[in-house]
Amino acid sequence: MSTQYPLTTVGALVTGPDDKILITETTKWRGTWGVPGGKVDWGETLEQALLREFREEVGLDLYQVRFALLQEAVNDPQFIHSAHFILVNYYARSQNHTITPNEEIVRWAWVSPDEALHYPLNSYTRILVEHYTSL
Repeated sequence: MSTQYPLTTVGALVTGPDDKILITETTKWRGTWGVPGGKVDWGETLEQALLREFREEVGLDLYQVRFALLQEAVNDPQFIHSAHFILVNYYARSQNHTITPNEEIVRWAWVSPDEALHYPLNSYTRILVEHYTSL
């Protein structure tokens, strides 16, 4: 019998040079929009994982990375399969808007935080954006 544990993931609400934020539609969240991120590999720090995931998924280098909030997703139907995630969310900045998407990214947009709330965001990203706008 194998034991399952929650997966630790990282993601970030990234602000570009004009203070617009990046949101993405991926193949993993059933048509909803979110922020880039992914699983933490064994031996990686949370920040190392975040920087790697952003380079892999959208080709961005991040700076001014700071912790935002912690969320948990347990077998959420918004995700493509059954999973238990610990979502470690950050805020960060990028010096440019040039996106080089990998195969997971369907579409992306740089929008104001208020505009983002009009997109079909997954519930975790909506909480993150609302938290950001309350600062």
